[in-house]
Amino acid sequence: MRVAFGNLGGVQTYLVTGGAGFIGSHLCDRLLAEGKRVIAVDDLSQGRIANLSEARGYDKQFGLVNMDVRVESLRAEFERERPEVVMHLAAQVSVTASVSDPAHDASVNLMGLLNVLEAAASTGARKVVFAASGGTLYGEVRRFPVKETARRGSHPVSPYGISKKAAEDYLAFYQRTRGLDYTSLALANVYGPRQDPHGEAGVVAIFASKMLAGEPPTIFGDGEQTRDFVYVDDVVDAFARAAERGSGALANIGTAVETSVNEVFKLLGRSLGYRGQAVHAPSRAGELLRSALDHSLAERELGWKPWTPIKDGLKATADAFRAAR
Repeated sequence: MRVAFGNLGGVQTYLVTGGAGFIGSHLCDRLLAEGKRVIAVDDLSQGRIANLSEARGYDKQFGLVNMDVRVESLRAEFERERPEVVMHLAAQVSVTASVSDPAHDASVNLMGLLNVLEAAASTGARKVVFAASGGTLYGEVRRFPVKETARRGSHPVSPYGISKKAAEDYLAFYQRTRGLDYTSLALANVYGPRQDPHGEAGVVAIFASKMLAGEPPTIFGDGEQTRDFVYVDDVVDAFARAAERGSGALANIGTAVETSVNEVFKLLGRSLGYRGQAVHAPSRAGELLRSALDHSLAERELGWKPWTPIKDGLKATADAFRAAR
């Protein structure tokens, strides 16, 4: 399926892979509101057309291409649309799935990336902004919050993290040899409205969905493992800024605050009026015990910092999930 544009001469064209997904759809909305021409590329294996209801209201300013980023015909779309900036968010995002099937993870996260980079470089794109993973890229570390320098000598504990680490070298290679600029954003645990509750990538969405259904959420391990939860609007702001800033940089996009899974359960329960208990299950392979990202480099390079406190973000997310029922 390909939903085409009319001609909008003189307007900057942005291509967003994974554009029908949780973060990607919010990013499409932001870019469209800024007057950009936006092409979303998504195979809809994880993304949803419903996430694009606002974007589709922009009519000829927005287009959707139903396509896997690994296919050869992706190049033809780049040749047709000639995007100036590519926001690459399409990925296999499950840590657990990467452990059970490393080949599939590499196929999507590395071969898919290379296909996008080759298409972008060959058709004159100016820049790629890449969604890296601050939660897995650095592996187990001793100092928190984690700085970007921890990438040197890091040992990711999952194939997903390994693929994100390798992606950094491919991005640098294309900048050095093909003149394709890039900024890589190492995202913390992003949460917010539209997050898919059917998968391990969104503990906030999973908890909210279960609570609203009156079912006990499952906490893996003792729940004292921490994550750096960053609200989706804050993340989208970082992507928008990175289109013009942060050349060749890997920048953490997080809050530098550690929040335990147990605390998220408590705060969400309070917002949703859930009074039940959680069910505990064994810890999952490939998961880190702690995560928090230092964002000082993003402040310097992008002029970015988080502004949504977790209590406010969780309440907004809870309200959105309740309204969507």
